Amino acid sequence: MTRQCAAGDTLTISGVFLPIPYTGFQALRAGLITNTFLEATSIQKHKKSSLDFTATAEQREELDDLAEDPNIYERMAKSIAPEIFGHEDVKKALLLLMIGGATRKMADGMRIRGDINVCLMGDPGVAKSQLLKYIANVAPRAVYTTGKGSSGVGLTAAVVRDPVTGDLVLEGGALVLADMGICCIDEFDKMQEGDRTAIHEVMEQQTVSIAKAGITTTLNARTSVLAAANPAFSRYNKNKSVEENINLPAALLSRFDLLWLILDIPSHDNDKRLAEHVTYVHRFSTHPSLEFEAISPQLMRAYIADITKIEPSVQPDVAEYIVDEYVAMRKEAQNNEAQGQGFTSARTLLAILRLSQALARIRRSETVNRDDIVEARRLMTLSKSSILQTNDDEGDRIKARGDAVSQVYAIIREHCDRSKLPAVKIADIVPKVISRGLTQANLDACLDEYEQLDVWQLVNNREMLRFVDDREED
Repeated sequence: MTRQCAAGDTLTISGVFLPIPYTGFQALRAGLITNTFLEATSIQKHKKSSLDFTATAEQREELDDLAEDPNIYERMAKSIAPEIFGHEDVKKALLLLMIGGATRKMADGMRIRGDINVCLMGDPGVAKSQLLKYIANVAPRAVYTTGKGSSGVGLTAAVVRDPVTGDLVLEGGALVLADMGICCIDEFDKMQEGDRTAIHEVMEQQTVSIAKAGITTTLNARTSVLAAANPAFSRYNKNKSVEENINLPAALLSRFDLLWLILDIPSHDNDKRLAEHVTYVHRFSTHPSLEFEAISPQLMRAYIADITKIEPSVQPDVAEYIVDEYVAMRKEAQNNEAQGQGFTSARTLLAILRLSQALARIRRSETVNRDDIVEARRLMTLSKSSILQTNDDEGDRIKARGDAVSQVYAIIREHCDRSKLPAVKIADIVPKVISRGLTQANLDACLDEYEQLDVWQLVNNREMLRFVDDREED
């Protein structure tokens, strides 16, 4: 019966409810009042962690069938809270958070965390809290708390006096209880500044250091932090910079692998589909019929527990590609710094590696490929793209399209200058375009527009691109 559960587990305990027997003078003084205890005879865990999970023959067959699905990534993401309309890319980020990357342990004892931290920041009414609640229910081990109702010691650990023995003992907080799981913190912006600093150590070193009342120790807090917050002015103010709206210290923001800004932008088509979706859920108490069969939370939990045992590695050619992408991100961040659109640090590079490892785990692959890096980079770009969206009228649509074509042209020009070749393959440009949050349609529009302007020519059945001035020089 011993060591079958840990603090933070959800259990059903069967046993006998008994009084604590007293003897001698203590029994005379106690009278008819006595303390009670539960003598357990069986313990049943409701959610098994990935370390305890062993699939049965029937489950193994279901998991193998699920792994063979080529669209498993999109299918698993859309199966997260199907009652909530939209937010496809946000759900993909939450799926990667539940899976996580591989933790690296060095020979000298240093650890590089594999857990992914995500912060959802947006306007009121965009279903942030509902997404947090769903993740807390689906994850094998999760703790849900709110910022206003959490103090610093409530999140980390508190020194309390034991009522029975009178000794000082440590009592773990929410982050310690969520060890090897997910800690969901709602209303993150409402926390007091002193309490929020307790999270800094947990989010990077994944430990809680205590030096109180003669107790000096370090507790493990290997947890993924999923936080939800509102902007500084309750709603996002487009007249102020991103940093003024977020209003969180840079030391804390850099610890989040993805900071997702969700804005409630009025749009006729989106608003109509959202209203139809919400009214359908209210009428029938279920989500509308999907184009595919949604994965049940039990099967998703089993699949995630199965694939977290895989530790993907990065091959040398992919490592070179990651280096090039990181250098490009630093250059973009330097250009955007004047507009107050955040910054890029070495933690961003580690975030790309963690996200790509989680994507490789979904495919049950032992190695990270280039497509994983492109998808991780795309999610990082899209997480901030909602700030740049404007109202959906015709003039703004033309402006947005022009910006997209100009961005694609800049990417192609930069690639050609770096390669120093007379002609480049379109296939080499596609991943760079998609990783910047642009689409194949933007690339096709740019190729056609600049071909008509005689800036470049598309040869070999539109597989190669050659700049006109380069051809003339030859």
